[in-house]
Amino acid sequence: MLRLTTLTSVLALMATGPAAEEIKVGVSPGEHAEIMEEVARIAEPMGLEIDVVEFSDYVVPNQALADGDIQANSFQHVPYLEAQMKDRGFELSVVGNTITTPMGVYSDKITDLADLEEGSTFGIPNDPTNGGRALLVLQELGLIKVDEAAGLVPTVLDITENPKDLSFKELDAAQLPRSLADLDAALINTNYAIASGLSPKEDSIAMESAENPYVNVIAVRKGDEEAAWVETLLKAYHSDEIKTFIDESYQGTVITSW
Repeated sequence: MLRLTTLTSVLALMATGPAAEEIKVGVSPGEHAEIMEEVARIAEPMGLEIDVVEFSDYVVPNQALADGDIQANSFQHVPYLEAQMKDRGFELSVVGNTITTPMGVYSDKITDLADLEEGSTFGIPNDPTNGGRALLVLQELGLIKVDEAAGLVPTVLDITENPKDLSFKELDAAQLPRSLADLDAALINTNYAIASGLSPKEDSIAMESAENPYVNVIAVRKGDEEAAWVETLLKAYHSDEIKTFIDESYQGTVITSW
């Protein structure tokens, strides 16, 4: 009887196969979270269970990854990651590209940038990387000029021309959608726009060019780059199913970048 029970257990184990590997992936609200939920669905039959963990700001996901609370994150572009590693000493690595999300200009007061009055107040993110990116978008749109020497991270102090005498209010990126009533306009990252109910395609009055250096990536701790689960995660993310999901869900406001 004991032998039969043991044999039954062994056969049951063989039938179910090895236990799936489990990881936690940190994301920001909006498209990063929505896409990763789809990735998790695709990865499960491949033997990888992904627990998608949402963070409400841009700082905590890298700290959580460095501390080992999560195994990967997917929410940031390379310039931001490089700045975080330099400033905070994180030892993280990029293992794959994901998407590009052009920043948009939003306003509760105007529907065209041509209607922007002199002395208007623009909201921009208060972290150096996204704040600098916002200023470069405004330069691209012809509203200001910034010192080329500042590279990808200009600050308001690097503005060299400001014909409309715009003033800038630097706020946490997640707060910008909720602050539109107090601003004349704001540059908002796509993930926070979507999370707040704004449609980049229908509600933005201007968009950053799709040709920009802000490709988003999946990051892991140094030493995990060759882990088997990384290969499975990337295979699931870079699948045709995810590309189709992105193209159909976001209609060009989120661009696949692999």
